[in-house]
Amino acid sequence: MKTSRKWNMRTVAYDCRYFLGDRPCVWHKQQGVLCQCEHYEPLRQSLLIIKLDAVGDVLRTTCLLPVISKAWPGVRIDWLTRPESVPLLDNNPYLTEILPYGAEALLHLSARRFDRVINLDAGKTSAALASMARANDKIGYLLHEDGYVTGTNRAAEEWLQLGVFDDLKKTNQRTYQDMMCAIVGLPADGMHYVLELTESEIKTGRDKLQGLGLDLSKPVVGIHTGGGGRWPLKQWHESRFLQLVTELAGQHQILLFGGPLEREQNKRIRQNAGSRLFDAGCDNGLREFAGLVQHCTVMLSGDSLAMHIALALKKRVVVLFGPTSHSEIELFGRGEKIFPEMDCLCCYKRSCDFKPNCMDLIAVERVREAVLRQLELSAMS
Repeated sequence: MKTSRKWNMRTVAYDCRYFLGDRPCVWHKQQGVLCQCEHYEPLRQSLLIIKLDAVGDVLRTTCLLPVISKAWPGVRIDWLTRPESVPLLDNNPYLTEILPYGAEALLHLSARRFDRVINLDAGKTSAALASMARANDKIGYLLHEDGYVTGTNRAAEEWLQLGVFDDLKKTNQRTYQDMMCAIVGLPADGMHYVLELTESEIKTGRDKLQGLGLDLSKPVVGIHTGGGGRWPLKQWHESRFLQLVTELAGQHQILLFGGPLEREQNKRIRQNAGSRLFDAGCDNGLREFAGLVQHCTVMLSGDSLAMHIALALKKRVVVLFGPTSHSEIELFGRGEKIFPEMDCLCCYKRSCDFKPNCMDLIAVERVREAVLRQLELSAMS
């Protein structure tokens, strides 16, 4: 245990996982214990993870945390990400500190030294941050002095090439998490999302849904209608959602989700579906949204943040795919993927000349049957 340096003062465990520096640790606040307490957990090495974009990618990258902690016990893990992703990392038991990207994070990089830096973003900003960081070992992507991004090993170069060559992207069959583990050089065994809600957040979600009139002793089917602003083609058609709601709501509780981009669409669906569904709203914060999903039995969505949150909360899912890679998504045996038979899938285009397009070819009947199967599997588990 590291002690006070040269003054005759109390012992301070600077290397303890719970040491904060500017305020008492959680155990001192709760129990009044000092640094020689039973909760002392020394951190033997320091690791910085850089993962900025996007929010869903940040969440799915948390699957590496159990793997890293098992391989490198006693590691202090700090995570640098954009401010909008911070809420999904809050309360994460594997993380010592979360650094929102900005001036303060840059100060940390200039003052600190790490044993390892892992950057899994091939973007120039992330790569530049990894290059700036002082560390004995750097894994993933760095910014070359000539201004381009380069991988630190073969696995990193393979992932980079999937991002720049469409033909490689379309033929890839490996999941994102499997490829990230390969970059880090660790086995993929034991991966799982890490999203820890507090009891208060779970209760808030429960109270809101009960206030809407849902009976949480019975199954709840969550339906998220959004596709995200970056890839609008990921979104299933409004008329298909309405038809599905109409067919399911007679016998099942349907909870409608969306974000700000879906506000008007969900309003129309709600008006046309009458009283047969419940509306979770389109203005929920990330953790508030997760607190609502916590009480769903099955979540239907596109390849979106809603899917990642549902998987993180170990919900059963039905996921609709078209322009993005269904192979890269790991469902951990808790759902099914629906996509049409088309040669042009996984195009990552933002607009399409085909009519009907890939998402148009996903039939309502197929989705309804998948949701019912997942409800049945949930009842059996």
